[in-house]
Amino acid sequence: MAGTVLVTGGTGYIAGELIDQLLARGWSVRTTVRSRSRSETRLHARWPGAGDRMQVFEADLLADAGWAEANEGCTHVAHVASPFPLAVPKNEDDLIVPAREGTLRALRFAHAAGVARFVQTSSAAARAYGQPPGRTRFDESDWTDVENPGTAAYPKSKTIAERAARDWTAEHAPEMVFCSINPVAVLGPVHDDDLSTSIEFVKKALDGSMPMIPDVGVGIVDVRDVAALHVLALEAPDDLVRNERFAASGPFVWLADIARILREHLPPLQARKVPTRRMPDFLVPVLALFMPEMRQLKSEMGRVREIDAGHAMKTLGWTMIDSEKTILDTARSLIDQRIVKL
Repeated sequence: MAGTVLVTGGTGYIAGELIDQLLARGWSVRTTVRSRSRSETRLHARWPGAGDRMQVFEADLLADAGWAEANEGCTHVAHVASPFPLAVPKNEDDLIVPAREGTLRALRFAHAAGVARFVQTSSAAARAYGQPPGRTRFDESDWTDVENPGTAAYPKSKTIAERAARDWTAEHAPEMVFCSINPVAVLGPVHDDDLSTSIEFVKKALDGSMPMIPDVGVGIVDVRDVAALHVLALEAPDDLVRNERFAASGPFVWLADIARILREHLPPLQARKVPTRRMPDFLVPVLALFMPEMRQLKSEMGRVREIDAGHAMKTLGWTMIDSEKTILDTARSLIDQRIVKL
């Protein structure tokens, strides 16, 4: 099966891998970027053989311009674009508004163009936050509680955007096949230095800019597997994906274990700066006062959030790369691309 698919946010980490797999499977790909003049050359350089099977359109999540042209002639949409900053925003609406309004804008223009299937890239953050501390495992029936005062801006933004998309589709486009994919922290090979937030820990561990390891863990998944799940969601029969939620989730891993894997499997020269010391818990809120990236860690100290991917495996036959390989492939690509200089 191959038609014409719009992948939003073409310069993003997940979107790039998805475009790679779709082109390899014979799809024609359209993609949106915020600035065509800055991005088009870079995108065509990554896929020089795509020719007219890949077209780039300028379209912003918060403006209508460009969306009609990007959707014209498309049969499918994978809406991947969404903000994911390293630092906590001063105003949560800086995340929530672009996530919600961008998703609804993408849906409206897709529906107007006659798109038959819409796959939304949501997040595991839309499932597992604002819940009692004793809860550690979540599946497709779970939703983040956005009314909980402890729920941060990013989980709120992903939850609100996914719920808004489902409500809008049910009311305005019930004939459209809609589903969402909820990835955990995405690792894997990188192609340039425009890094996703999820990659930052591995980079900081390798380059020595994180001298101690906080008591924090994450669910991890390979970017190649996230893209493969999107492909499955785009290509599967309608009845398997309509209104479904699919977790793109591998195992929960403590940052200390990621550091251990790097130290044990990389050559000594490459692993020499990887931290071995644990960060005292009291230091995290102190550092958060002047290190924005530490603010997101305060609420995650000692927390386990496991996202059950059984539904995607059973329904779509999704499989995953071993997590240790994912971690090491991430590190090696950072070194190979000279993003981390030894």
